[in-house]
Amino acid sequence: MSATADRYPLPPLDDLPEDIRSQLLAVQEKSGFVPNVFLKLARRPAEFRAFFAYHDALMLRQGALTKGEKEMIVVATSGANGCLYCVVAHGAILRIYEKNPLIADQLATNYRKAQLSPRQRAILDFAMKVATASATVDEADFERLAAHGLDDEDIWDVGAIAAFFALSNRMANFSGMMPNAEFYLMGRVPREKKA
Repeated sequence: MSATADRYPLPPLDDLPEDIRSQLLAVQEKSGFVPNVFLKLARRPAEFRAFFAYHDALMLRQGALTKGEKEMIVVATSGANGCLYCVVAHGAILRIYEKNPLIADQLATNYRKAQLSPRQRAILDFAMKVATASATVDEADFERLAAHGLDDEDIWDVGAIAAFFALSNRMANFSGMMPNAEFYLMGRVPREKKA
């Protein structure tokens, strides 16, 4: 563990408020482990609740973006922001949603080389602009996405996910958040069946 990770250690589950502890136990029941992002952010319960409320509002919202496209945004922008945690954790989710063991590595390294549809490439072009040069977003960017069937609310989703994960990337980086080992094989090898 790095000195930064030691500075902000993961709190024991028993030390957390009941609502957060229950949420983490539910995640553990579903996935078999508690992702470190939950534990790292749980050290500040009010911020944890706000972070995950916004995360869920964006990532669970029904709209034109698929779950896979949302994760593509996260992985590509997190790669650009140098966030190991988000690339590995959301790369695992992306591999599962897209049933493609290669896609996450391609997007995190250079999304322009990945096999994407024109719509997906336009989504990622816009997301990367929001994540790395948001002051340069202009009307042409909106028009390009509209040409692929996205309306203003869909475009808001793309921009908001890119912006939210820019925050998440920075939180993970400064706090020394490391990916759980379990994430590395998810979507690459078949999951063991429970007895």
